[in-house]
Amino acid sequence: MGPKRIKLDKESFSCLLCLDLLKDPMTIPCGHNYCMSCIKAHWDKEDEKKLHSCPQCRQTFTPRPVLVKNTMLADLVEKLKKTGLQAAPADHCYAGPEDVACDVCTGRRLKAFKSCLVCLASYCENHLQRHYDVPPLKKHQLVDPSNKLQENICSLHDEVMKIFCRTDQQCICYLCLMDEHKGHDTVSAAAAKTERQRELEGSRLNIQQRIQDREKDVKLLHQEVEAINLSADKTVEDSEKIFTELIRLMARRSSRVKQQVRSQQRTEVSRVKELQEKLEQEITELKRNDAELQKLSDTEDLNQFLHNYSSLPPLSESTDSSSINIHPLSYFEDVTAAVSEVRDKLLDVLREKWTNVLLMPTEVDVLPSEPKTRAGFLKYSRELTLDPNTAHRQLLLSDGNRKATLMSEQQSYSIHPDRFSECLQVLSRESLTGRCYWEVEWRGEGVIVAVAYKNISRKGAGEECIFGINNKSWALTCVKNGYILFHNKVQTPVSGPQSSRIGVYLDHNAGILSFYSVSETMTLLHRVQTTFTRPLYAGLWLLYSSGDTVELCKRQ
Repeated sequence: MGPKRIKLDKESFSCLLCLDLLKDPMTIPCGHNYCMSCIKAHWDKEDEKKLHSCPQCRQTFTPRPVLVKNTMLADLVEKLKKTGLQAAPADHCYAGPEDVACDVCTGRRLKAFKSCLVCLASYCENHLQRHYDVPPLKKHQLVDPSNKLQENICSLHDEVMKIFCRTDQQCICYLCLMDEHKGHDTVSAAAAKTERQRELEGSRLNIQQRIQDREKDVKLLHQEVEAINLSADKTVEDSEKIFTELIRLMARRSSRVKQQVRSQQRTEVSRVKELQEKLEQEITELKRNDAELQKLSDTEDLNQFLHNYSSLPPLSESTDSSSINIHPLSYFEDVTAAVSEVRDKLLDVLREKWTNVLLMPTEVDVLPSEPKTRAGFLKYSRELTLDPNTAHRQLLLSDGNRKATLMSEQQSYSIHPDRFSECLQVLSRESLTGRCYWEVEWRGEGVIVAVAYKNISRKGAGEECIFGINNKSWALTCVKNGYILFHNKVQTPVSGPQSSRIGVYLDHNAGILSFYSVSETMTLLHRVQTTFTRPLYAGLWLLYSSGDTVELCKRQ
């Protein structure tokens, strides 16, 4: 067998600093090879420390070694160049102006693959290898390439900031902890991150819930658009059918009137022509008689005259002139008047009803929008009072049944089937439909502001009675450290500014129920989008201590 041929590639003869084939290769005391310009530039940076090291194995040399060209290696590299093994790294591997560059590379630097939070340096894949191979470096924390590593260094003590000061809400180093931050509430940066991540998760849950709510709103609006389009198309189709039917009916009526008039026309014309022919015959006969009488009058023979005169026939009776009734252009005036009367009545109906027909499409509330200001909400304000027949016996109603106070002793209320027997709840006397708004002022440890159907159960303390724990009520729990919305046993955390006054907006037809924190401004706490099947009633529940109060505010 012939000698085994050793396969060489360009990486075997590449400089670990520039990652290109060695140029003027130098072998330093530890045995590693570099381009003369690369190692010289590297050691020039270390001159201030008077301690020079190998970029690969980190072995240090004192004094700075004298660089000597490795002629054998240089000859071998030249031969490799001629064989075509040299291949410069692709341009996309080099760091551009916007990229994080490797801190070890010299000359044209490569893109960093990772940054080390311990070394506070960024490395390309080749220079990062030691963090995978050297045991102490394996413990270093590697992150995606970053140009902001120096922000992890304390500007006062030039130490890594691994501590978070809760008092001043900033990262510090361990020396800061002994100086200006002494006695402050501090934790490790990792612990602070864990806390913030929990807060972020809460915020994300809130955002995701809002996204779900908005997606549900969008879906409802999409359904609303489809319903509007279907309704509009059906209305146009039905209207066209109705108008076509009306046009056909009017055409039939017009044709019938025309036929009746023409029939009457023929009858009247026939009658008149018959009378006309009779009169013309009479005229002809009278003319003949007149001619005979003229002839007789001209007879000179007396005997002949007298003889002929005595034999004259009597004149025929004349046509009765009363049968001739001439009233030109007035034969069908009654018909014209009747048609005109019908036209006038139709116009009156159209004028009276047509305005409503035209306005009806504009009254369709396509996107039922909520008011934007408190003044806008107050336009829908309702004057509500509490129903004494529903109040639990430990609730004292006052101020015209608008205010409820939690008492330690029971009140002397009469027995009533509408009264909550166990839950410290009360409903409004007035039912709520359409658009309405009211505000609730509370004092004490906590209150529940709710709306409920009238058929919510009153006896006992079961889920069917408690606001928000059934499908007949929606309840916002208000306590000093936050809000929670309950419906049908599902609880939804609600974030928002604390306020002793809560605004409630209801658009019953649109299925919108919104709760607001009311102070100098109004902040939406939560919006419910659903379908309400019957009128609602405002509900209140005092949660904790005797003396706590809640009040339905007067209309402003």
